[in-house]
Amino acid sequence: MRPLPVFIVMLLFACAPDGPEAASPAAASATADPYLLPSTDGDALNVVVEIPAGTNHKIEYHPGAGYLNDTLADGATRIVNFLPYPGNYGFVPSTLMDEGRGGDGDPLDVLVIGEALPTGTTLRALPIATLMLRDRGEIDTKIIAVPADPAARTLQVENFLDFSLGNDAAKRIVETWFLNYKGAGVTELLRWEDEGYAWREVRKWQTQGD
Repeated sequence: MRPLPVFIVMLLFACAPDGPEAASPAAASATADPYLLPSTDGDALNVVVEIPAGTNHKIEYHPGAGYLNDTLADGATRIVNFLPYPGNYGFVPSTLMDEGRGGDGDPLDVLVIGEALPTGTTLRALPIATLMLRDRGEIDTKIIAVPADPAARTLQVENFLDFSLGNDAAKRIVETWFLNYKGAGVTELLRWEDEGYAWREVRKWQTQGD
C-alpha cells in the first residue's frame, strides 16, 4: 500500500474547539441526562459530543457529574499521546452495549467528521460507515458519521460508497488514527462495514424506542 502523509493531512482535521457549529446543534443540557435523549431524530442519529475535534484531552460524560476530563489510575489527566481527535467524538444516546450480550457496557461510540463542536453539543448526524476494531480482546465498534446538514459538512458524502471511493484518503486517516491513539498494537483492525450496519447496531443496542 502506498504510504499516506498522515501527519500532514491530519492537520486539516485539527480544528479549534471554538470554531463555528456544524448542524445547528442544541445543547445536551436541555435534558437532565443526555444519555436519555432519543437515539434518532427522523432519518438521522442524535449524537452527544464529548470530545471536540482537534483536542488530545479525553473527556467523558458522567451522570450526576457532567463532562469531566478522564483520569489515569494515579489521578493524572488522561491525554491522548498521538495526533488530536480527527472528528467530534461522542455517543448515541439511549443506547447501551450490554456486556451480557457481548458489548463493552457503554453507549455506542460515534466520530462525527467536521468542524470542532463544543463538549455537550447535540447534533443530528448521518452515519456513513462502521469501523470494527478489537481492543484488548474486546470488539470495539465505532460509527463514523457526518453532520446531517449538508451545509455543515467538510466531506460531501452520503454513504459508505462515497466515503470509500471519493474520500479514501480520509477513510485511511480515520483508520490509522484509531489504530494508533492508544499506542502501537493495542487496537486491531477487524473490518469496515457500511451505513446499513451502523443503523443495525443502533437498533440492536437501543434502550428505548424513539
